[in-house]
Amino acid sequence: MDITDMAWPLDGTGISAFLRSLPARPLLLGLGEARHFVGELGEARNEVFRHLVEHEGYRSFAIESDCLMGLLVDEYVTTGAGTLDDVMERGFSHGFGKLPANRELVRWMRAYNEEHEEKIRFFGFDGPLEYWAASPRQALTGLRDLLAGPLADAVVTRETLDSLLGADDRWSNEATAMDPSQSIGRSEEALRLRLIADDLVALLETRAPRLSAEDLELAELYGRTAVGLLRYHHWMADASPARWSRLSALRDAMMAANLRAIAERGPALVYASNLHLQRDKTRMSFGDHTLEWWSAGAIVAAHLGDRYAFVASALGRTGDDVPSPDTIEGALSALPWDRSLIEARRLPEALPAPTPRASADFAYFPLNPAHLPATDGVLFLRQAVDLGSLPLT
Repeated sequence: MDITDMAWPLDGTGISAFLRSLPARPLLLGLGEARHFVGELGEARNEVFRHLVEHEGYRSFAIESDCLMGLLVDEYVTTGAGTLDDVMERGFSHGFGKLPANRELVRWMRAYNEEHEEKIRFFGFDGPLEYWAASPRQALTGLRDLLAGPLADAVVTRETLDSLLGADDRWSNEATAMDPSQSIGRSEEALRLRLIADDLVALLETRAPRLSAEDLELAELYGRTAVGLLRYHHWMADASPARWSRLSALRDAMMAANLRAIAERGPALVYASNLHLQRDKTRMSFGDHTLEWWSAGAIVAAHLGDRYAFVASALGRTGDDVPSPDTIEGALSALPWDRSLIEARRLPEALPAPTPRASADFAYFPLNPAHLPATDGVLFLRQAVDLGSLPLT
């Protein structure tokens, strides 16, 4: 079996042909990053998204970035509020606002919406966290304010909520990442806030009919985020050996909850690390430990089935790092196109026993041959030159 029989050039014809090869039309098409901050990969993603919007009816773009910060970007692309410079600075986490490809994407989305009545949307789907987590203030106060009235006051007054939250820097203490004793996630105030968050989410369910569609969408986001952040902070205070596997799993569960909400609004392209979007269990070295957890993609796939599709990205040559011909990346480098889209599930027919790639670039996550049966496609770049900062997963 020749690999070219299961591959297309990465252009409009190839993208549509790949979609037709899937068992069902995906509500969420996950496009993974083998390495963050690769300029050529961001440019290829933009081309894919433009084609999906203009020819395949896709209405949303979601990126591995803070879901609350992303509200600024969505408002800009849908209404024009603010400026491009401002939303690139304040609307992205993890340093993603500095990427030229992300700036070009946001600029294009705004220009598209200026010319079309049916708007396309922008979403961050990560939680407000790095390895540590932010204060739940914005989510909790935002949810309470949307539910304002006697019933919300019966759950918690604004004054009591502010008192329990205290200073934001108590929550966003970077030292808690490595020192659980510095976390306030199991303090008396945090435990009370978890109960309050639960009661506010329950109140939202009973009050949903009185909210506009826009306010309901925002309130549900605030509710998911408040509950998820307080849960994350609780386990930041855990000192057991399972701490980081649990925290990684909780983060991806927050991502998955946001993605399922996005899927309800129509087909979306999702862009994040391969590790967050793959269907297989994620394993990652972390100091002397190996962390294991189910990714956001695996969780979403458990609910959506074939309505979730995952395309892993892979790179050929990066600087002096050249894949061996007996690896997947080495074999894909022989394709006649610089950028290709491949049916991953069929690759074992042509490559029955590839050698796993050992990349000299520690920021690059090579394709795992064992993951091909659970991967729908591979977006392959024969060479990447524009390599930016180290990745944040």
